[in-house]
Amino acid sequence: MSILKGNTPLMLLAQIGALLGFAAYAVTLTTLQDEWGLSNFESGLIASSFFVGYVLLVPFATALTDQMDARRIYLLGSILAIAGLLGMGFLANDFFSGCMCMAVSGAGLAATYMPGLKILSDRLTQGEITRHISFYTAFFGVGTGLSYVVSGWILDLGDWHLVYQWVALGPTISLVIVYFWIRPMHVRHWYDSIQINWKNVFPIAKWQQILEDRNASGYILGYTFHSLELFASRSWLVAFFILSTQLSGVEFFLAATTLAGVINFFGVPASILGNELALKIGRQKWICIVMITSAIFGVALAYSMGHASWLILALAIGHAIFIMADSATLTAGLVTSANPKMKGAAMGLHSLMGFGGGLLGPAIFGFVLDLSGSQTDRISWIWAYASIVIWGVLFVIYERRKGWVH
Repeated sequence: MSILKGNTPLMLLAQIGALLGFAAYAVTLTTLQDEWGLSNFESGLIASSFFVGYVLLVPFATALTDQMDARRIYLLGSILAIAGLLGMGFLANDFFSGCMCMAVSGAGLAATYMPGLKILSDRLTQGEITRHISFYTAFFGVGTGLSYVVSGWILDLGDWHLVYQWVALGPTISLVIVYFWIRPMHVRHWYDSIQINWKNVFPIAKWQQILEDRNASGYILGYTFHSLELFASRSWLVAFFILSTQLSGVEFFLAATTLAGVINFFGVPASILGNELALKIGRQKWICIVMITSAIFGVALAYSMGHASWLILALAIGHAIFIMADSATLTAGLVTSANPKMKGAAMGLHSLMGFGGGLLGPAIFGFVLDLSGSQTDRISWIWAYASIVIWGVLFVIYERRKGWVH
């Protein structure tokens, strides 16, 4: 199988390492909320700070991949991710320092996630590129799932500082893999290649051309709302399980952190198989089906809070599956529909908009929790989940009216 050859398995392993610290904050959210005296909105803002760092750096990181080997960008991103996690583990002690460290960590992901995909696409000479892309995007779920599990195990040792200190080994391993085993491309010297100016960092003209493409703009907008729901859910899922247990008085068969990690693994086959189904029935049609179904599962999951554990688990798994079932399809659709001469800029805008949605999601969720009542009130969680799934529904309605679906 071509997926198992060449650079793809190396980049999949590197991505797992780069994402090992991704869920560290979600796992420690309730602990830090108590220790630092945070409101739900402040807790959500710290989670959103990760994506602020991502959004601030991603235009630089992805624009430069059109001028130089993305491998160089990836190495820098690994260093930033390590710094952000170690900052949380050794320095952070309140809301503002937590926001700063999470922003640095998010900047690290900005310089590894899409540049990592560019490393793959630049080095693929044969085979079905969308399958490599679907595996790469699906392994986001592997990395984040392991992050929940590993972070939870470390937290059980009793000190949240250790979580961040140990998961910093993940991006360290990624740096080693890319530095020693991904061969550099033969391009111009770096000092001849790099031209840092606003037109390269924010290629507005290119972005306008990309957005004028009805096909490409639909995938980008869809990815934005997909990410808003995905990252809000992932940021608050552990807290949801903990509070659900408190309401019902019935323990789950696994710890909340391990449970969240296991559930996230369901997103991996969902993303890969979703891409295969999309190739058969049409990408746009599949995306619309998935977004509507995901919204239904999200609200149903919130309604199940405090009910039987088997019902909560079934709905949480269903929500995880349908959140991820269009992930690879959205990215692969953008990559294959973008003008080859502007692929880097298109991927940059895709990532910028997507993680911009991720920036808003956790904060919106926390804000609605505060606005609608008590964190221990099931109605508040229903409103919070509704506030993040409604965007996908609105996207489907809008795109169907515009004729994007065919």
